[in-house]
Amino acid sequence: MKGQEWYQADDIAEEYEEKRFSRGGRLIDRREKQAVLDAIGPVEDSKVLEIACGTGRFTVMLAERGADIVGLDISGAMLQQGRQKAQAAGVDDHLEFMRGDAGRLPFPDDHFDAVLAMRFFHLADTPASYLSEMRRVAKDVVFFDTFNRFSTRSIYNWALPMGSRLYSRWEVGRLLDEVGLDLVSDDHDFVLPYGFYRQIPNRTASTFRKIDTALGGLPLGGRLASVSYWTCHV
Repeated sequence: MKGQEWYQADDIAEEYEEKRFSRGGRLIDRREKQAVLDAIGPVEDSKVLEIACGTGRFTVMLAERGADIVGLDISGAMLQQGRQKAQAAGVDDHLEFMRGDAGRLPFPDDHFDAVLAMRFFHLADTPASYLSEMRRVAKDVVFFDTFNRFSTRSIYNWALPMGSRLYSRWEVGRLLDEVGLDLVSDDHDFVLPYGFYRQIPNRTASTFRKIDTALGGLPLGGRLASVSYWTCHV
């Protein structure tokens, strides 16, 4: 997987959220969390799996809403950050963080009501194999995001330390057909790329976000979006 050594480094795990979700990055955090909640609906008493859970942003959020959730990641350092976050939120007694390979999920078929992956598929060298595993262990919903090929994301893609895979909508559709998932809804956002928001203060970012949202709402605005959210049913 692209950037695997970089991603697992202790210093990256310690600084991951501060670098990405402070300043204007707070807007990104809120938008992504809302996308997850919109996709999987009420989660109380639902069994949920998050693969590539990282520092547990979504895992902890869903646990706070009553989900019976497992967060799986390949990075021990990231998982440790997640455990600390869960403890601080008071939900560490009813969620589980597990180190493992998303390409070989250690769960039986149809084990979870919903399976999600955020900020993952841009790193995947074999996306179909990961998506197939997500489908295998899900009973109902599979949700994930992608970064888009024909967008501003491509402008700075080369500068990322681990590289990044970009997808066209046609490629995502082909992947879903290949693994047997039915697309329920797709949502496309952020004409301005994530990296831009991270570099500016939150107040300034809010102004640009309004412009961004207006551009995205134009007839062809969605085609310029740098991020897509895909909600599928098994």
